[in-house]
Amino acid sequence: MKVSKIVLFVLIVFSLVATGAFAAGDAAKGKVFFNDAKFAGGSKSCNECHPNGKGLDKAGDKKEFTIMGKTQKSLEEAINFCIVGANKGKAIDVKSQQMQDMVAFIKSLKGGAAPKKPAAGY
Repeated sequence: MKVSKIVLFVLIVFSLVATGAFAAGDAAKGKVFFNDAKFAGGSKSCNECHPNGKGLDKAGDKKEFTIMGKTQKSLEEAINFCIVGANKGKAIDVKSQQMQDMVAFIKSLKGGAAPKKPAAGY
């Protein structure tokens, strides 16, 4: 009986850890989206306005953004504002994996711009 309880406990812990790992954003994938002119149906990449993440090094810590005189109350809203306004694309779901990946990439820029070389395999 004890063994089955231990196995059940281990399975529950593993599933919680795995769920958390998959829910988190992947900065490498976010970087690919950041450099993709066709991302979200757009016409240019985020990198065209923010070469190597220029100007975004503090964005991951901000709670509110003002872009072109409009206020966005989250990084996700700011990303969608740029996708729609600057890139002429379609807003992505703020809870989607793509958005989580973009947020992870932008947060990875903290303290400096992104490396110039794209992530391996992309």
